[in-house]
Amino acid sequence: MRHQTLDQLHTVAEVHREPKHPVMDRTQRLERWSDLLERHPNRSLTALTGTEYRPSVERNAMRGDGSPISVAFDDPILRDEGLKNDSYGEAKRFFELTDNQLHEIVCYCHVGVSMLSSRAALSVRAAI
Repeated sequence: MRHQTLDQLHTVAEVHREPKHPVMDRTQRLERWSDLLERHPNRSLTALTGTEYRPSVERNAMRGDGSPISVAFDDPILRDEGLKNDSYGEAKRFFELTDNQLHEIVCYCHVGVSMLSSRAALSVRAAI
């Protein structure tokens, strides 16, 4: 038996990757996100500024280092489930949230420039 890379196998066979775990539903994804936030409840996270005032295209592109969304994106399981980046629009799509729900989780108007991770976790749980 000889070792071949996945790319090499594609040239001689049709390769299907089996998922490492079952696909999560919306509630499971939100619970995972909340659990990640609760692991370090006193961690200071960055809020996003003015999500409710930005045009849709601009709002969807918003992101911030150290935001609640970046905590989700840092998780390999959520990335395997399909979370593509840590932008507002991607979080809205992946977690199946409305603008109002995501606004409650990440916007500065509720918490100021930063928030505790435990506060973000409560907001995520409220969206469930």
